[in-house]
Amino acid sequence: MNKSSLPSGLKDALGALLEDHRKVNKLFGDFEKAKTSEEKAEIARTVCNELTVHATLEEELFYPAVREIDPGKFGDLLDEAKVEHAAAKDLIAQIESMGPDDELFDAKVTVLGEYVKHHVKEEEEELFPKLVAEKCDLRPIAEKMEARRPALSKAA
Repeated sequence: MNKSSLPSGLKDALGALLEDHRKVNKLFGDFEKAKTSEEKAEIARTVCNELTVHATLEEELFYPAVREIDPGKFGDLLDEAKVEHAAAKDLIAQIESMGPDDELFDAKVTVLGEYVKHHVKEEEEELFPKLVAEKCDLRPIAEKMEARRPALSKAA
């Protein structure tokens, strides 16, 4: 399918989420390569902030809009995403309450990365292609996501 034939709102919404996916994937790679506790702590803090902003945008705006388009077609994927987000948020809270020298800190960040990788794969290989196939107009959602992101980023 020619990407330019997609509604601009769909391209904008999915593009922003895909960019987030790439950013956190790179951060998890950076964490694996980090040599010092300080580097690991900084990267983990950034990952947790980025994921919190991303999850909030999806939960408040993107997922409800997608569910409204066709609950039957998207409901199961969105239900799974909700459970995956809950597990990730739990790990984020644990990581944020720890220091880089605490027992299991590295393991928790690594497992969070694995959860996120699985979640991203489902979105990019199942949910997003279905939205593209439907040529859903997500312009209002893309605009709301763009407007909401700066405030979430500051709060994170």
